Amino acid sequence: MERDRLIAEVRSLRAGIREHRDSSGHQLCWHHPALWGLLPERVEPAIAVPEWPQFLRGCLAYRQSLDEQRPDAPRTNSEFASNDRKND
Repeated sequence: MERDRLIAEVRSLRAGIREHRDSSGHQLCWHHPALWGLLPERVEPAIAVPEWPQFLRGCLAYRQSLDEQRPDAPRTNSEFASNDRKND
């Protein structure tokens, strides 16, 4: 890969990582095909979708992990809105 193309690729990857890192609120709950699209291979991810009870238990565990890992993070009581699905 030529130097200029490599630099552009690194910048693109960094921008995608930053966008994901800077997600907050309800945006944290979505799968991120835009981030995966930064990879050079073009594949449709083979995902398995949990049934509702298992999915909701996973959401609760994820939220609990945020309390443990980021107890100092500000809390919000904002409701979900369809525009929260940034990367959908």
